[in-house]
Amino acid sequence: MASSSLACTLCRFSFFRLTTKTFFPYSVPFSLPPKTKHPNRFRLFSMASEPKESPANNPGLHATPDDATKSYFMQQTMFRIKDPKVSLDFYSRILGMSLLKRLDFPEMKFSLYFLGYEDSASAPANSVDRTVWTFSQKATIELTHNWGTESNPEFKGYHNGNSDPRGFGHIGITVDDTYKACERFERLGVEFVKKPDGGQMKGIAFIKDPDGYWIEIFDLKTMGTVTAAAA
Repeated sequence: MASSSLACTLCRFSFFRLTTKTFFPYSVPFSLPPKTKHPNRFRLFSMASEPKESPANNPGLHATPDDATKSYFMQQTMFRIKDPKVSLDFYSRILGMSLLKRLDFPEMKFSLYFLGYEDSASAPANSVDRTVWTFSQKATIELTHNWGTESNPEFKGYHNGNSDPRGFGHIGITVDDTYKACERFERLGVEFVKKPDGGQMKGIAFIKDPDGYWIEIFDLKTMGTVTAAAA
């Protein structure tokens, strides 16, 4: 009799497990076993009901920035360069940037070159005011030149972040047409990391500046299509 009762209990327990697995393949959090083989299933469910960019889908993300940061903006990215003559030629002639401001520090023997796509003709004539104006522009490039590297035969160059140990990756430039831009780059002798039709992501290219830093090249017409599956 006892064995029959035990068998019946086990049968009911097995049926319960079967039905919950059958009808609730993504069980609610309170019924999740302590050790699950699919720890991300609830995150996927959440992502389906909320935008990918919501805090619920991005642990650590704060939805409302602190009031103290309301006036903050991304102003510059700094690259150390070997030879300003070569780098200035590349960023102005090849990429079309303007030199917004140059700062020289003789005592420390280095210079800073700030470049961007702002109209330098609108910069103030006063040198100090021009510095302040430059630092009020968004998304500029700061090229740092430590004097003497351009003529030092023992100088080996700077790490670009894309070989071990990896860190910094690249900056990105938006162009009107990636293919036409890359045809021009090729005529000008620019070094490519990836051409638009290379690799799996078609329509996006990567080039190198004179110091080996990577620059992503893309246009708005193809970016949506290229990234659609990841959106």
